[in-house]
Amino acid sequence: MLQESIEEAYVQLDIEAEDFETAIKKSFDPLVENEAVTSGYVDSIIRIYHETGPYIVITKNIALPHAPVEDGANKLALGFVRLKVPVVSGHGTNDPVKYLFPLSAKASEEHIELLSKLADLLSQEEFIAFLGTVSSKEDFIDYFKNQ
Repeated sequence: MLQESIEEAYVQLDIEAEDFETAIKKSFDPLVENEAVTSGYVDSIIRIYHETGPYIVITKNIALPHAPVEDGANKLALGFVRLKVPVVSGHGTNDPVKYLFPLSAKASEEHIELLSKLADLLSQEEFIAFLGTVSSKEDFIDYFKNQ
């Protein structure tokens, strides 16, 4: 399920963003362009972030931007962004954010298996090292095909 959710177009390496909000917006650009989510979905993530804080920063240096399904998720999709320069999200423990995995799911339960597999990968030191060194979108996709 993980490899079916990530498309090469959703992978962005060494993106520049002046702040966390911009990083979130840029992480979703290809998902909006490919109609996996609406622009309203991204607006919802930003609104919730401003209301509740960095709820989407899930572990050291890693954010999983997402919003409720009804806010504009059109299909199951997972992207990846590596920022050129990490940004501060306001999370006391896990800042700065260097990697973002923008997520959308059409049904609330749909993303559970995907999140489980992603959580497993994020617990592996070699995967985190790979995120910092991967040099192409193709290599990123190939890594997931071999999982």
